[in-house]
Amino acid sequence: MHRTILFAAALAATLALAGCASTGAPVDVSGAEVATRTLDNGDVFEEYRVAGQLRMVKITPVRGAPYYLYDRDGDGALDRDDADKLPQTYWKLFSW
Repeated sequence: MHRTILFAAALAATLALAGCASTGAPVDVSGAEVATRTLDNGDVFEEYRVAGQLRMVKITPVRGAPYYLYDRDGDGALDRDDADKLPQTYWKLFSW
């Protein structure tokens, strides 16, 4: 009985981690023009534009992990949370 519970817990943990794995950008940025600039506070700001339209922004802070903002529907505006109207922020959790 104890082994069955441990096996079930290990399987659940493995499936949870597999569900969190990053598979790449949720938007197609192949062939994108990348404009990079460094902000006054040292953060690096990268804009990815396809045919002149902003599709993704990657922000690499001086301290902390890089994060991404996307335009998934291609309307030219970065995705926002409907409730708070804040940009939806994404972090890459795993990479291999």
